[in-house]
Amino acid sequence: MKRKIMPLSLILLFSFMLLKPKETFDGASEGLLLWFQIVLPTLLPFIIITNLLVSTNTMQYITKLLSPVLSPLFQTSPAGTFAVLSGFLCGYPMGAKVTADLLRANKIDRNEACYLLSFCNNTSPMFIMNYAVIKKLGKEEFILPSFCILFLSPILLSFLSRKIYNRNSAFRKGKTYTSGFPVHFDFELLDDTIMNGFETITKVGGYIILFSVFLTLLKELPVHLPFWDLILLPSFEVTNGISMLAASDILFSVRFVLVMALISFGGICSVAQTQCMLYGTGISIVPYIIEKLITAIVTSLFAICYIKLI
Repeated sequence: MKRKIMPLSLILLFSFMLLKPKETFDGASEGLLLWFQIVLPTLLPFIIITNLLVSTNTMQYITKLLSPVLSPLFQTSPAGTFAVLSGFLCGYPMGAKVTADLLRANKIDRNEACYLLSFCNNTSPMFIMNYAVIKKLGKEEFILPSFCILFLSPILLSFLSRKIYNRNSAFRKGKTYTSGFPVHFDFELLDDTIMNGFETITKVGGYIILFSVFLTLLKELPVHLPFWDLILLPSFEVTNGISMLAASDILFSVRFVLVMALISFGGICSVAQTQCMLYGTGISIVPYIIEKLITAIVTSLFAICYIKLI
């Protein structure tokens, strides 16, 4: 039965796309524009530079500067602090990509990679401030509270995750592979990092376009239930989901809580992007999904508390 579900789903989707060509075109166009105008210029430079930092071992200078503070706080190896920094500042799916790159380069082990994924693959501060809070919610005064809520939740989750993943002293001390001389830079290395960057950003774009089509087609279904309209549909893709929630006629307090939870979770599209970044590492995506759902629940509770206080 399980083997038949995927083929039947694909046939159903293909048939729906044929029946709704305009909606399919609109969804693909919206996803393409989102990728080209926002994601590509935002992520590609960071992908290329982080690739260079890891491949040349230049990141050791950053980790030496930050690890005295971040390593004791998050109980990571010095190399792991670079993934923490990328995951909190660069947006989806950079935390997952940097973690996977460090694992492939043998700078962290699989256990630490799983631990890092539990909390350091998050939405970028610029996206939260400019798109979610200012453009869609229209509340500049909510910028600082939103940052606190969205950053505090994964940080708190890290305290739980480290017990699950058995954070032992070997990580905190770091291993010899976290040090060493930088690799000689040449244009062949630069070409490789650029090509890797474009391959990564193209995959991300493909997922965004695909899920934008999914979302547009699902909107055409004659289903109008609160769970469907306010939770399930927005959770497909975070940018379109925030736009849907912001345009809804629900109370602002409810809208704020749902937007915070969605940003924290990242959407099903970001889960697919994360799975793509983890390909070949042997890390299962299932624990990551559970951890993101827990983070979203904690985030919504913080958001509710804040709304009650103001």
